[in-house]
Amino acid sequence: MDRTSLVPEIDMAYSTRSFGFSYSLTPMVKRLLIANVAIFFVTWVLGPRGQRFIIDWFAFQPTLELLSRPWVPVTYMFLHADLWHLVLNMLILFFFGPPLEAKWGGREFVYFYLACGLGGAALSFIFQPVSMVGASGALLGVMVAFAMNWPNAPIYIWGIFPIQAKYLVGFFVVMDLLGAQAGVEGSGTAHFAHLGGALTGFLYLKADWRPREKLRQFQRAASRSRRLAIVPRDDNAEEQPAEASGQRQRDEAKLYDKVDAVLDKISAEGMSALTPAELELLDEVSKRHRSN
Repeated sequence: MDRTSLVPEIDMAYSTRSFGFSYSLTPMVKRLLIANVAIFFVTWVLGPRGQRFIIDWFAFQPTLELLSRPWVPVTYMFLHADLWHLVLNMLILFFFGPPLEAKWGGREFVYFYLACGLGGAALSFIFQPVSMVGASGALLGVMVAFAMNWPNAPIYIWGIFPIQAKYLVGFFVVMDLLGAQAGVEGSGTAHFAHLGGALTGFLYLKADWRPREKLRQFQRAASRSRRLAIVPRDDNAEEQPAEASGQRQRDEAKLYDKVDAVLDKISAEGMSALTPAELELLDEVSKRHRSN
């Protein structure tokens, strides 16, 4: 079982002033906290027999049962071996999760969280095929993301000794690497799951696979393409006086915005929704385009 916390006896309060966040518990982090605590409580209430059933059906099992229970690479993240395991993992989520969710949005944070957990399960399946539960793989990915975004943010050990996030996260990654190399079977720590979560988080951010950010990039590229196609650059602009050229650029920027709004309206509602003024604007831009 994945019983060992990534951060034993650490008060992970940090100063948010260095990266501009006023700390608060964000919605998706709150839901993840509630889900993990509720599932642990239900498992505890069910007693030993119920716990065995939960572990058998929802813990990650690197056996042929994985084929008949394809949900376990996700559900294992929401199970914990004991109260201490749950508390320490939820502390990591509580302190490191909200800044990332505030920066990315709730949906992208959950995508990232689940991707890191799946990466942890995959690497563990390949190199350390043991039954496991716990969110530690996903949460080490969250810690890596925090350190990549705010490497110098101070994390206070026992509330007294500050250490920069990049060094703290690097320390835990190195410890997992050493543990994985040693092949500690009886330690109760899924080192490869931790490393899989960290590696997935690093690659995820380096490749910038965040869905909403990809959509924004596509929208920006599409907006630029539409503007170039509809309102081409005037090659004679450089010959005009600087003041006149600047005014022309401002006028064109306003025109671009109006054209974008009309094109968005066409995409959403169709040509029939356009007003006479909007049709006249498109006609004017089209004439200008043909004349150039």
